[in-house]
Amino acid sequence: MNLAILKPSVQQYIQENLDTDLHKLILKGSPFSGVSVQEIAQQIEGKKKTQKKLPLWFETTQVYYPPKINLEQSSSHATALYKSKLITGKNCIDLTGGFGVDSYYFSNQFEKLVSCELNRNLCKIAEHNHALFQSKNIETVAGDSLAYLKETTLDFDWIYADPSRRNDSKEKVFLLEDCSPNIPAKLDFLFEYSPQILIKNSPMLDLKSSLRELKFTKEIHVVAVQNEVKELLFVLKKNYAEKVHVKTINITRDAPQCFSFFYNEEEEASYSDPQYYLYEPNAAILKSGAFQQVSAQLKINKLHQHSHLYTSDMLVPNFPGRIFIIKQQLKYDKKELLKHFPSKKANITTRNFPETVAQIRKKTQLKDGGKDYLFFTTDLHENKIVLSCQKTNIENQAS
Repeated sequence: MNLAILKPSVQQYIQENLDTDLHKLILKGSPFSGVSVQEIAQQIEGKKKTQKKLPLWFETTQVYYPPKINLEQSSSHATALYKSKLITGKNCIDLTGGFGVDSYYFSNQFEKLVSCELNRNLCKIAEHNHALFQSKNIETVAGDSLAYLKETTLDFDWIYADPSRRNDSKEKVFLLEDCSPNIPAKLDFLFEYSPQILIKNSPMLDLKSSLRELKFTKEIHVVAVQNEVKELLFVLKKNYAEKVHVKTINITRDAPQCFSFFYNEEEEASYSDPQYYLYEPNAAILKSGAFQQVSAQLKINKLHQHSHLYTSDMLVPNFPGRIFIIKQQLKYDKKELLKHFPSKKANITTRNFPETVAQIRKKTQLKDGGKDYLFFTTDLHENKIVLSCQKTNIENQAS
């Protein structure tokens, strides 16, 4: 951590060059002694990345930014705030402090927050930023969090971990056992220091296999932001042996879309031909696999066992996803499609259909855009159909 970066003249230069081409800036070299142009470029790139992801960091002067990879691995404001509402108590330890985003938000829910980070430079950066935000109840520890647990006399209400998903070669890994720390192998040890554990995992993980590795799972939270799944959160409670509650949330610009169910609880879906409304579940629900539960709980019909599109004659206004009005059902035929869409524009989605969107566009010459929405899917009679729809103006939908 180079403290010279925090000088007012350097900070002003960074602010003035946020929109400058970094390649051209690097070629010019640094106008400051003691601060390299590469360090300046890192700060500019970091600040730009936080503009939407972490507005508090972006709007605060003298925030110090780490290398790009550390920022990419950090939570966003939306996901960190959501996590922070799940846990509360007296003491909490963040085993994988990183850039310090999750630690900062958790600190608002606890009397004391211990944030551990193996990377000493990253730890110093987080400590500096926490001081800027006046987070006086955060203790930063540069070192191995598991070693810290062995030595501390503190009792923790919660342990939080966001295991690193990169190996020693900086390549991405996806299995829990390949992450660092290896949480499944350390669960018994961790439960000696806290009765409750919150784990952040990659959205690429399979829920079923993760549950086999993580015993005592009480809740799974599938968190999406603007219809893109960002995190899988596992809430573990020592000796918990009851049903696992799966909660999905899609954080949108308007109201969040929520849907929950109990894992492996049998629910029967109903089926029908396309009716007046068409429903497309959000990405969090699709990730959770709640295909039967959506039909059973919301009393809407599936088009096909594997299509994951739903329909009804009566409107379900708070559906967690997008709602469309079905204008007509068409055959998958190039001439017929072009006849109905002379502008050659349409928004295309496929669900349980043998061709991709790219293949359909190439075959039909339909370009992206316009007000028409086409769903290429399979109905309950195994027919390949095209549903021509228009979007409703109902609120609580992701764009």
